[in-house]
Amino acid sequence: MITKDEIQELLHSTETYRVERTTSTGDMDKFQEAICAFANDLPNSRKNGYLILGAYDNGELSGLNVTDDLLKKIAAIRSNGNILPIPVMSVDRFQFPEGDLLVAEVSPSDLPPVRYRGRTFIRIGPRRDIATEAEERILAERRMSFMATFDTMPCLAAKLSDVNTELLRTKYLIPLLGNKLVESDTRPIEEQMAAVGMYDTEHQCPTYAAVVLFGYKPRRFMPGLYVQYVRFKGEDVTSEVENEMQLEGNYCELLPRLESLLELSVIKKKPVFVSILREEMVSNYPYQAIRELLLNACMHRDMQSNTPLRFYEFASHLEILNAGGLYGNARPENFPSVNDYRNPLVASAMKTLGYVNMFNRGVGQVQTDLKENGNQPAEFNVNLITAFKVDVKVSQSYANENGGKVGGDIVENVVGKDLNDVEKPSDVVENVVENKGNVVENILASISKNSNISTKELAAMCSLSERQVQRIMTKLKEQGVIRRIGPDKGGRWEIIAP
Repeated sequence: MITKDEIQELLHSTETYRVERTTSTGDMDKFQEAICAFANDLPNSRKNGYLILGAYDNGELSGLNVTDDLLKKIAAIRSNGNILPIPVMSVDRFQFPEGDLLVAEVSPSDLPPVRYRGRTFIRIGPRRDIATEAEERILAERRMSFMATFDTMPCLAAKLSDVNTELLRTKYLIPLLGNKLVESDTRPIEEQMAAVGMYDTEHQCPTYAAVVLFGYKPRRFMPGLYVQYVRFKGEDVTSEVENEMQLEGNYCELLPRLESLLELSVIKKKPVFVSILREEMVSNYPYQAIRELLLNACMHRDMQSNTPLRFYEFASHLEILNAGGLYGNARPENFPSVNDYRNPLVASAMKTLGYVNMFNRGVGQVQTDLKENGNQPAEFNVNLITAFKVDVKVSQSYANENGGKVGGDIVENVVGKDLNDVEKPSDVVENVVENKGNVVENILASISKNSNISTKELAAMCSLSERQVQRIMTKLKEQGVIRRIGPDKGGRWEIIAP
């Protein structure tokens, strides 16, 4: 609250937009309009305004006697519901030999425009007036600029010692600003952090972004800041649990662990037979797509929520659910074309750390990666309001044992529909695979010369793997081209005569 000496200076101040003097004690409309105008602070001075009862316009005192009832009457203006948003103000009485003064001190609002009974009042120099449409627009734009996001706010319960400042310096400041600039910066670490939004000098504490990204124990301040991973045997949460874990820590620790979880536990690969000579590795889910979805969930989640980021793996699909629906300009009707950032400082840091691109390409690239891997498009549920859900189905190429193709059909397409109809086994295949020559013909010719030849010897001769040769031999046996006489060891091959 203002002091007595400062009041005497204000009585004769030329900063008329900050002061309204009056001798009236009963004109409540006038008082509330003045308080509303001070709260709007159209000049954006960020200085408090003062309604002074008991003084003339020239600064002389009127001899007012400020009673307790008058104090209560003026103080009640703050919360009587006529001025919205509720103004930040205090009221006090100052006594002088010439009389008393009642002073209402009003702070500029961070949520303008402030309205009194639906009308926006402003100060234009010494005069009070109703704001024009253009002036209201200026106040509305200022409101948006004053609305700090959660990650930029001070974490009042945290201290500098709760942040790993060395990790912040090496992983963030140096990549962001360059090693030379950081090494030459002699300012205290608090000032260096404040310059990039990681420290609040007014409250002498780190911001939430610093705790999220580099804090030693971020869950002390944000209980929901962890990932809950569960693998179920079936298709819903009522089925048996195969594996469960919680991943936590600051993002410099959590995000690498999340990547390792994907690589070692979630993403699975297996060889799929695509021809008698070739197989390829197929994934159940494309790593980059699932990684992108998880990182976006970490970046956009509502960090004030106690709900963890939920990552569930079912028999045939993945589910990612995080607290916080679409934010800002992003709405169901324009998703995913329009993006906005609930945690812009965290998003910017994750880009510097190399985890995201922040170019609004994530969803489009995810769908492309899924399509190329044989998965259906990811399903986004953006109508949950307080949450955001993504569902991804397993790749059909992976789900089907042979990648959606029957190995026998592939061989038939290569070696002919009915191998028993051909006159000579050596005529079965010509130019089976480019640059491989007549592989089947070579195999059969080798068997005719040496019926005891091994699979290993055939593989070396054809420049194939033993596994590939075994598959070719199996199909040739199934089609009645060759047969095995005796055991695998000590037996021999025989070409069946037409």
